[in-house]
Amino acid sequence: MPTYTLTVYEKDGKKLVEETFEAANDQEGRKKGEELLKEKHFEHHTSRVTSSSGKLVHFHR
Repeated sequence: MPTYTLTVYEKDGKKLVEETFEAANDQEGRKKGEELLKEKHFEHHTSRVTSSSGKLVHFHR
């Protein structure tokens, strides 16, 4: 199963969260990353989800 990394930043660029998780594919990886953002109350922060192959599957500014 592919590995994905959720990273959340403050407006000044400080890294708040970096969490790795597994998902079956890029769509599931994006969905799971967005769910983690909501759970942690970071949905309004700058965030990204990248795959282990380096593909950007989610970006929010």
